[in-house]
Amino acid sequence: MKYTKKERQRLLLETLDKNPFITDENLASTFKVSVQTIRLDRMELSIPELRERIKSVAAHNFEEEVKSLPIDEVIGEIIDIDLDKQAISLLDITQDHVFARNGIARGHHLFAQANSLAVAVINDELALTRKSNITFVQPVKAGDRVIAKAVVLSSDPEKNSTLIKVTSKVENETVFVGEFNMYRETMT
Repeated sequence: MKYTKKERQRLLLETLDKNPFITDENLASTFKVSVQTIRLDRMELSIPELRERIKSVAAHNFEEEVKSLPIDEVIGEIIDIDLDKQAISLLDITQDHVFARNGIARGHHLFAQANSLAVAVINDELALTRKSNITFVQPVKAGDRVIAKAVVLSSDPEKNSTLIKVTSKVENETVFVGEFNMYRETMT
């Protein structure tokens, strides 16, 4: 279906309101126009590019401060966090993250994103990984955006232990699952 410019821009605003993390390429495909048309629409509507939208959402959602590690040491960009409950991060896979011969992301990047998110979600000055059980479900390639969600499953104050499950997805398809048994210095 071909939209008028006015209709497309209205739908573009609605789409970005529902999902601020959608790429220009996905928007172009959705509206069956060129990426350049989407960029021009965004400029006319004063909608920032994806990276700026991510930073804006992250800044809005960081009412609580990550205590367990500096935010710049988290692998990926944290876009939402509720300490001791859940957190979400994004990692864009680039050519630097993949094997040259097949274009598949090296597993340690997915693990690092998940592990650092499991550390970040803990509301404590010290959080360390005691044990992890991970599964790589399917390959991730250059150009993919990995969205990782960490959920605190349980805490044991006697053992200073917290169990966290991290599920990583690309376009709603699970690519990585990990359970992280975390040591924490204190239990609040």
